[in-house]
Amino acid sequence: MIRKIFYILKPVIPRSVQIYLRQMLVKKQMKRYKNIWPVLPGSEKKPSGWKGWKDDKKFAFVLTHDVELQAGHDKCKELLEIEKKLGFKSSFNFVPERYHVSEELRKYIAENGFEVGVHGLNHDGKLFSNKKTFDLRSKKINNYLKEWSAVGFRAPAMHHNLDWLKQLNIEYDLSTFDTDPFEPQADGVGTIFPFIVERSNEDDSYVELPYTLVQDFTLFILMNENQLNIWKDKTDWIVKNGGLVLVNIHPDYINFNDFKGRKEEFSINLYIEFLNYIKSKYNNEYWHALPRDIANYVKQIQREKKVDLKLEKVV
Repeated sequence: MIRKIFYILKPVIPRSVQIYLRQMLVKKQMKRYKNIWPVLPGSEKKPSGWKGWKDDKKFAFVLTHDVELQAGHDKCKELLEIEKKLGFKSSFNFVPERYHVSEELRKYIAENGFEVGVHGLNHDGKLFSNKKTFDLRSKKINNYLKEWSAVGFRAPAMHHNLDWLKQLNIEYDLSTFDTDPFEPQADGVGTIFPFIVERSNEDDSYVELPYTLVQDFTLFILMNENQLNIWKDKTDWIVKNGGLVLVNIHPDYINFNDFKGRKEEFSINLYIEFLNYIKSKYNNEYWHALPRDIANYVKQIQREKKVDLKLEKVV
């Protein structure tokens, strides 16, 4: 109910006021949630039958991007080129009916070996407001998935209902997290591993890929961090436990220039520093893959080993 009221009032609340209120809330929450964030004890438990990562790598490393507005859309090429130069690849998730999603950009992303996904429909916070709304919008989302040759989805604001998402023609979903009490829908899945969500037909299941590093907006904007200790420390813990390091970066909030940007921006140098940290500290120890590659791998394990990779949630 609180979330519904927020999205009703959101259009009339100045953006600066929204950010300020969220910053104050997060500041209070950090002490309250220190026992479950950024590390949730028990989330390192491996799924039954887990055989490890491809090529016996210590951990998997996945980069994803949610593109919120046209401004973020227009920064995607620059971000892609930086990642490509550093030897990385990522998925870019676009909102189909919030801004113009360029066919040329989607083609460019795919031709460079990166991935395109769908990020909701119009980003108004109402996708999961009721089943009727979801049913209507899911048909449109499926059309965009087909048109874009996309197999992955992430809901705006990390809202989620894993049962309802079975209606989408997807191989994987990215709408959850291991632990993140600062999100509007804060029910984490309690694991740093991907897991299977079965439809009525077991062969038609999809894979849930929770993000395991706090989102850039929360870290750099709401928490006002200007260092990477939280990301680095959590990464080290995930590596120790052989899990999935998955992060969500928004092009909208990146400042690619040397001069000071808007209050809702952080320097691209922070992101570059993090990528170089992964490369230098864990060289040849990680499987760097796109979300669709992780989903295919998890399904392959399920088929070959006949094991149960469904969620075993931490209580």
